[in-house]
Amino acid sequence: MKLTPEEQAMLAGEQGPVRQWAIRHQMAVGAFFDAEDFVAVSQAHIMADTESLGDSGVSWLEELVAQPGARLAVPTITDPRGLDLATYRRLKQTEAMASLEARASKAFEALGVLMTNTCINYQTVLPAVCGEHLAMGDTGVTIYVNSVMGAHSNFEGGPSALAAGLTGRTPRYGYHLPQHRRGTRHFELTRRPRDLADWGALGGIVGRIANSYWEVPVISGLETSPTSDELKHLGTAMASFGSVALFHIPGITPEAATVSDAFQGAAAPKPVTVGADEFARFYEGYAQAGEKVDVVVFGAPQLSIVEMQQLANLLDGRTVHEGTTLLVTTSPEVKHSADRMGLTGRIEAAGGIVASGICFYQSYAREMGEANGWHRLLTNSAKLVNIIGGYGYQPSLGTTEQCVESAIAGRMR
Repeated sequence: MKLTPEEQAMLAGEQGPVRQWAIRHQMAVGAFFDAEDFVAVSQAHIMADTESLGDSGVSWLEELVAQPGARLAVPTITDPRGLDLATYRRLKQTEAMASLEARASKAFEALGVLMTNTCINYQTVLPAVCGEHLAMGDTGVTIYVNSVMGAHSNFEGGPSALAAGLTGRTPRYGYHLPQHRRGTRHFELTRRPRDLADWGALGGIVGRIANSYWEVPVISGLETSPTSDELKHLGTAMASFGSVALFHIPGITPEAATVSDAFQGAAAPKPVTVGADEFARFYEGYAQAGEKVDVVVFGAPQLSIVEMQQLANLLDGRTVHEGTTLLVTTSPEVKHSADRMGLTGRIEAAGGIVASGICFYQSYAREMGEANGWHRLLTNSAKLVNIIGGYGYQPSLGTTEQCVESAIAGRMR
C-alpha cells in the first residue's frame, strides 16, 4: 500500500506501539481487499460488546490502554453495550457480566472513546454528511449512513474500527470507491409498507434476494419519502438478511435522483416486483398466532424518541400480562429525553422495562432466555427475528400495535 509520511511514521513506531499495531492491522486488511492506499476518516464507531469480547478481549483492551501513546486520532463512539447497569438485575443478568462490562467501559474511556452505546448514532449523536468518509462498526449504522446520508463506509470489524479511531484512516476499498456504489439489482415496490415491521420485511425480502455485500439494490416505486425510522428498519433488515451495505431509492436517497443515476448511467436491469404476496409470505415464515408469548422486544435497532412516544401512547392505561415481559431498548441520549418527557414513566407504568444503551441480541440473549424462561419472542424488528433464533428463541414478527396487544394479552394476536 502507498503510505504518506505520517503513515510511514506510524508504521515505524514513531507515534507509539499502539498506533503501530493499528496501522499494521489496517495494512493487512487493505492487502486482503487490494486497497492501494488509505482514506482519512472523520469518525469511527466500535461494535465491541462484552458478550463478543469475553474476558480475553477485555484483557487485550486493558493491555492496549496500558501502553504509551494509546490515544485516539479522531472522535470514536461505541455501539450498544452488553448490559445496562440500571436494569441488568431485573433481566437476570449476572454480576460477572456487570463486572466485565465495567472493565471494558473503563478501558474504552481511557483510550478517549465516547461511550455513546448506540446503534442509532445517525439519529442521536453526530449525523454523517454526504461524501464524508467514516469507519462504522455496526451493519445497520453502515447501511444507513451510506444509503440515506450518502456518506462512505464499509462494515468495520471491532479491531478495524478501533484501528481507524487510532490512526484516523481506513483502507480505501469497497464503498469508499465510487465504482462500488453503483446499483446492481433493481426492485419495484407495488405496495407501500404500512408499519415499521413492514419496512423491515421489505429489507428482509430484498436482502435475501441480493444476498451479497457487493450487491447494491435499487428500490423504485415509492412516491413519497419514508421517515427516518422507516428507513432505519429497512436498512437494518437488509443488512441482516443479505449483508447489504448500500441501497438507493430514486428521488429519495442522495446518490439517486433518478433510476439512471442509481445505476450511474448504465441500463437498469429488469426489476423484481415486491408486493402484497411477497409481504404475506415473509410474515408467514414467522407467524405463530394464538401461542403464549414470553417476551416482547422493541429494539435492534434502538428506538428513537418518536418511537418511544408511539409506544407510550399505545400502552397508556393498560397493563402488560403477568406472564409476559415487555422490553424496550434505546440509546442513552433518547433515554434521558424520554425520562424528561415522561415517556419512560408511562411505559414502565404499564409494566414495561426500558433499558438504556443495549441491544437485545448483544446482551447475553441466550443466558437471559434461560434465566427467565423465555422461549417465544415477538418483535416488530425484522432484523431481530432473523438473528435471535440462533440464541434459542422461536421468533415472530408483528406490527408495533400487534406487539403491544400481544404483550397485554400474553398471547400472539
